[in-house]
Amino acid sequence: MKYIITLISLLLAIMATSQSQNQSTLTIDQIMQGEDFVGYLPSRVSWSDDSQNIYFSWNPEKDTLRSTYRADISSMAIAQLSVDELKTQSSAGSYSNDYSWKVYEKNGDLFLIDLGSYKVRQITNTLARESSPLFSGDDSQIIYQSDKNLFAWNISNGSTRQLTDFKEGTEKDSKSTVQNAWLEQDQLAYFDILQKRKNEQDARTYRSKQAGPDRPESIYLGSKRLRETTISPDLQYVVYQLSIEAKETRTVVPDYVTQAGYTTDLNTRTKVGGEQNRFETWIFDLSTGNTTLIETKNIDGIYDKPAYKKEYVKAGETFVDQYEDPRDVLVGLPVFSKEGKAVVNITSQDYKDRWIMSLDLSDASLKLIDRQHDDAWIAGDGIGWFSRAAIEWLDEDNIWFKSEKAGYAHMYTANVTTRKIKTLTKGSFEIVNAQLSRDKQTFFIISNEVSPHEQHFYHMPVKGGKMTKITTLKGGHQVTVSPDEKQLAIRYSYTNKPWELYHMPNIVGGQMTQFTESTTEQFKAYDWLDAEIIQFTASDGVQVPATLYQPDPDKKNGAAVVFVHGAGYTQNVHNWWPSYYREYMFHNFLRDQGYTVLAIDFRASKGYGRDWRTAIYRHMGGKDLTDQVDGANYLIEQHGIDADRLGIYGGSYGGFITLMALFTTPDTFKSGAALRSVTDWAHYNHGYTANILNTPTEDSIAYARSSPIYFAEGLKGNLIMLHGMIDRNVHFQDVVRLSQRLIELKKENWELAVMPLEDHGFVEASSWSDEYRRIYKLFETTLLEE
Repeated sequence: MKYIITLISLLLAIMATSQSQNQSTLTIDQIMQGEDFVGYLPSRVSWSDDSQNIYFSWNPEKDTLRSTYRADISSMAIAQLSVDELKTQSSAGSYSNDYSWKVYEKNGDLFLIDLGSYKVRQITNTLARESSPLFSGDDSQIIYQSDKNLFAWNISNGSTRQLTDFKEGTEKDSKSTVQNAWLEQDQLAYFDILQKRKNEQDARTYRSKQAGPDRPESIYLGSKRLRETTISPDLQYVVYQLSIEAKETRTVVPDYVTQAGYTTDLNTRTKVGGEQNRFETWIFDLSTGNTTLIETKNIDGIYDKPAYKKEYVKAGETFVDQYEDPRDVLVGLPVFSKEGKAVVNITSQDYKDRWIMSLDLSDASLKLIDRQHDDAWIAGDGIGWFSRAAIEWLDEDNIWFKSEKAGYAHMYTANVTTRKIKTLTKGSFEIVNAQLSRDKQTFFIISNEVSPHEQHFYHMPVKGGKMTKITTLKGGHQVTVSPDEKQLAIRYSYTNKPWELYHMPNIVGGQMTQFTESTTEQFKAYDWLDAEIIQFTASDGVQVPATLYQPDPDKKNGAAVVFVHGAGYTQNVHNWWPSYYREYMFHNFLRDQGYTVLAIDFRASKGYGRDWRTAIYRHMGGKDLTDQVDGANYLIEQHGIDADRLGIYGGSYGGFITLMALFTTPDTFKSGAALRSVTDWAHYNHGYTANILNTPTEDSIAYARSSPIYFAEGLKGNLIMLHGMIDRNVHFQDVVRLSQRLIELKKENWELAVMPLEDHGFVEASSWSDEYRRIYKLFETTLLEE
């Protein structure tokens, strides 16, 4: 009997050992090297001014740093730029009305290039930084910014004129108080010599001013901060934004491992719901010296209360749908037509409204062109979120803009006088990006019209109509149009083929020609999976997209891992090389070990329209989490996965979902790895969180049902948390607070691993390797045990 028991124990030990043995040609240390293993892919693509060369960042030799390379589209030759060539290389800038000149900033100085001869003239060479150059409406002057003020450089005679004189603080004035004014008047009334001296000084000041040159009127900002400025094409009106800074406590993040050997405190962001900066936008008339505030208290809907406020009305009370005071807004800088007409984009600071309005510069009055409202929050590609809203003039009467009013990010035109809106694109797809051609007859568009999982380049007439697809290969295309608009520089990739640089004529039927070959021999030696994109049915009947990694039948171990992408509003299910490329390689490694992997574009993900994006409003950890649970059920029902062998992992937002999964649906996943996770949304930042959950004091219900720390008692499975100690996005404090909660709850099946030298996005290969070895060990020891 003892012999049999010993034999069984030996067999079990052999089986356990075989399970932990690497069945892949890949190793975790290898794939976590990142670019050193994959290759340094081309990035930061731009064109030479003559449209003959493509510039890009590259590092084929694995040098210490990337360098700038040039690809000649005629000879197909690629060469690294020399130091002298880097000094003379132009950068992005502004064009004259006829596109014969370009002005640009480089290293804090300004340059003017003649696009006929390509001769360059340096405008400034100073220790100060000159920036944001543009042409005046008549192309006679270059307007630029330096030390927060506007200057005009005359192209013909080379003279420079200062246009504004913004000054911090207040003007020192002995009459600043009633008491001081009374004392001065009393002194002058009783001492004749003082009055005589004052009269002489006033006369000298007046004479000096009359005889001196014209100077701009000084504008004292007081305690406010100057944010941005712009000027009308005729150089009469300056429009400037001021910020009234909030006094808020910022979290201190200690950096323990420093070169000096001393702990350093890193000052980071505030927390959601704290007092926010307020903004003002003013018009400065250079001809009169008068300044006028752009008032927004009378615009349509400015007093509207958000719909969620109804939930907080007590029994017997009547819901009042209007505030007594107007909501805080940000009035963007105006977009000018050639003749100086102005349109502004105005956004509410509760994120629920966007107004496009015409602005009369003479009296600062506003007229509504279009209002976009969302009970959740305004966003979408080029509409809101982290990007500026795109508005551009087509002619002196019409503008174009993007909106989600039809459920997807689409293009519209508006007549600024009649306010007539015209739809340019429509359908169940997104306009990712749009660029107006120089002659304003064609839009160059990036769209996912073919599929949410592909992005292609299109042409469309400016008046709307058929979108003509220019690119043809299945995958993703990042396109940079040449200055003459006849050529395309394309970064193209497919699911298992990383980004490379291509050239293509900007015509239908053009041939894409590959320039770069960036991947290493080690990378190419492995047969990377062209992972299948599937859809499964969620519990509410919605079709959810996901990427499925299936092992070979003879290797299948009955275990599965669900991967949750980060950022919330991003996309990971697609046919181009993933931004989560380390995770993609790790999933190939897991597949080799016999695991099935499912990576889901859950509710909130990018690319699927407004309703998909806002499905998490007021409840993160709601439908975004049930999509993971339904994905797990799909694996059990359709792919024979053992219900007791399911794991889940993800970083940032994915770490948050992992925690919610283990805490609120503890019988679904046996183990989970939560990386750099938000554990309590009340401790995250305002710009992201207040969009989705409003603020903790105004919508406590949303935070109570969305934060993992409130559900920690539900933990049954095995949890590992991994976090960078100098994370300035999701602070290390987050995971420390949750750890204390787990300690007080007497939970034992969890552990915390920290990375002392890592911020939110890990940099060092050693940290990546340590993190993923721990994740793999978790799955091996908890999902494969008998």
